[in-house]
Amino acid sequence: MIFDIITIFPELLVSPLDEGIIRRARQEKKVEIHTTNVRDYALDKHAMTDDRPFGGGEGMVMKPEPLQGAVAAVLAARGDAEVILMSPQGEPFNQQMAQELATMQHLVLVCGRYEGIDERFQQRHVTREISMVVVDAVTRLIPGVLGCAASAEKDTFSDGLLKHPQYTRPRHWEGMEVPKELLTGNHEQIRQYRFLAAVKRTLERRPAMFRTKSFTAAETKLLKQHGLYQKIAAIQNANNGNGNEETRCP
Repeated sequence: MIFDIITIFPELLVSPLDEGIIRRARQEKKVEIHTTNVRDYALDKHAMTDDRPFGGGEGMVMKPEPLQGAVAAVLAARGDAEVILMSPQGEPFNQQMAQELATMQHLVLVCGRYEGIDERFQQRHVTREISMVVVDAVTRLIPGVLGCAASAEKDTFSDGLLKHPQYTRPRHWEGMEVPKELLTGNHEQIRQYRFLAAVKRTLERRPAMFRTKSFTAAETKLLKQHGLYQKIAAIQNANNGNGNEETRCP
């Protein structure tokens, strides 16, 4: 089985991939593991792989072009594969999933960093999204670890929702556009767009998160305006055990 790991920190993987069971499996030619540095596929002289998010906000977003270049190079060198993004918004990793992935011949693991990766790269290239490791998630919450403390406060799950899609430069990429709401410069409109996008993503991927989620009166009004209120109320009422109890959506 072939593993291709795409990351901006390939050196961090040297020791973990050369110890214990993985080391023996590599020595016995049962698995083949390659690491690819995303920076090698950056398009500028400074090898930049990230940029500020459209619409403003904390942190940086990984650019789509270097990631696409890295994935294309890996697939060209070693054939088709399932391209998996390691992300806190992905499916929770479990033994059943491990058994399923073990039947495949080639996996490409894209390791996201910072605030996330450009949504358009995900739409174009990622076939599956799996949640990231515990060590990374916990370390981010230790004071002083992150350059921007607000990044941890606004991470996926921190406010009871999955994080909204992120976009960075270029504005036009592979025929795909940045949502117009992020280009208005209107902070309230951007905030509302991101809130609704986070709600929609959570409904699609982790609806159970709404069982204990509360909303402000302003958020509830926005949910009703966009036809999302009833979907959330149905989840919360089902969790209450019957349809007559009051929902947490006021």
